Amino acid sequence: MMYQITQAGIQHIPVIQKLTHEIWPATYLSILSQEQLDYMIAMMYNTEELNRQLNSDHTFLLIWDGDKAIGFAGYNPKEETGIYKLNKIYLHPGYQGKGAGKLLLNAVIDQVKTAGANVLELNVNKYNKARFFYEKIGFEIYEEKDIDIGNGYWMNDFVMRKVL
Repeated sequence: MMYQITQAGIQHIPVIQKLTHEIWPATYLSILSQEQLDYMIAMMYNTEELNRQLNSDHTFLLIWDGDKAIGFAGYNPKEETGIYKLNKIYLHPGYQGKGAGKLLLNAVIDQVKTAGANVLELNVNKYNKARFFYEKIGFEIYEEKDIDIGNGYWMNDFVMRKVL
């Protein structure tokens, strides 16, 4: 399959939101309640928040199969010099295990290395099977973090890092 990766802009917010609504339930409903899932999507993927991120130091990439968007990633530099944070990387379940996720992640790695990064960091839910994908490609657990996201909900994550 030939995938294409493009940088997302404000005009792609509806595409990112549509993908989130397609991907998140398949990814998280086995580890989070429907209520927490709805809360997190509303908090993190509302138009105003995505607009804020796209107009700050966040970069979003979309991966396409022809004219169909199948996933996205988002990253930004951290305050610590040389460290970038991969905030989001999601791939439509039908495309997982086919090389598209690795291609998207490698595009992020190439871009952050070009920007001067020597470490890429991400958070992954402790029970998310994606953790094993990250470990397979060289990420290591750096710390555990429980993050209060409001409304009585928590994100129970591993912070993982990969030296670039």
